[in-house]
Amino acid sequence: MDIAKYKENYKTRYLAEEYERLSSELEALRPLLSGDEEMAKLAREDITSHEAALTELTKRMDGILEEDKKEEERPKEVVLEVRAGVGGEEAAIFAQDLALMYERYARRKGWSFRVVDDSQSELGGYKEASFEVEGDGAWELLRHETGVHRIQRIPATEKSGRIHTSTAAVLVLPIRKKATIVIAPSDIEMSFARSGGAGGQNVNKVETAVHLMHKPTGIHVHCSVERSQLKNREKAMSILVAKLEQLKEEEEAKKNADARSAVGSTDRSEKIRTYNVLQDRVTDHRIKESWHNIEGIFQGGIEEMLETVREKADSGKLGSENGDKEEE
Repeated sequence: MDIAKYKENYKTRYLAEEYERLSSELEALRPLLSGDEEMAKLAREDITSHEAALTELTKRMDGILEEDKKEEERPKEVVLEVRAGVGGEEAAIFAQDLALMYERYARRKGWSFRVVDDSQSELGGYKEASFEVEGDGAWELLRHETGVHRIQRIPATEKSGRIHTSTAAVLVLPIRKKATIVIAPSDIEMSFARSGGAGGQNVNKVETAVHLMHKPTGIHVHCSVERSQLKNREKAMSILVAKLEQLKEEEEAKKNADARSAVGSTDRSEKIRTYNVLQDRVTDHRIKESWHNIEGIFQGGIEEMLETVREKADSGKLGSENGDKEEE
């Protein structure tokens, strides 16, 4: 038996040491089987007891390692990105509305929610923005938010009362404790800048913001949330690894099933969910279910919606985004 893997994990180390002790005692008992009958009888009883204890220890250690493996597959930290799609300034405002919706929900759950980086539009919406979300269940509940979201409403700037349709893309990536991808230093182009505060202020006199570009894929990551350059660099690297892992998974999916990327383009026809403000209705097109009280939903009341989507996904009933005609 390979005891080394159990000794490497601090949760199973003491059990592994007990396993070794009992194993040594077991080996010492075996020669007694060839002694007199009374001694052999006692030895058989002790051997049976030791073998049962070793079997139980092995089950316990395997159970702990399996639980650790499952925990690794359920990361507590995710990066949530929003990006304005079709619809100009209204799309940027919608992207910000989605970000605020997720932030309010995160606060309700007791999760942390921090801005990693953002790029604002002229009217204050998000052209694109990245957030760090951390808490129990964050990945399980938010992972299926990846995709194109669409809103239909009359913008505050619309004087004629015309209904406007715009989109925003959401991407949720897990930050895992153990990376499955190794990035060669030569594949990364790194630059630094000062972290900017509100109103264009430079909150740091030194260049703490970090920008990474992965040369083979062209993926860019910018991080300015931390106060030190080193921490921003570490955070940016973890996000880059998450993006590369997602890219690898998508490539494997395409090879196996000709699958499309969950985000795809931000075209109006490609969507997972529609927020129809005039009809006070949010529809998830993958499961063909709707919810009302859209104001409450934008205030973070999305628990029922997320739980329903997760249940459907767990039971294999979560479809892909479709291109139904736009709702009127």
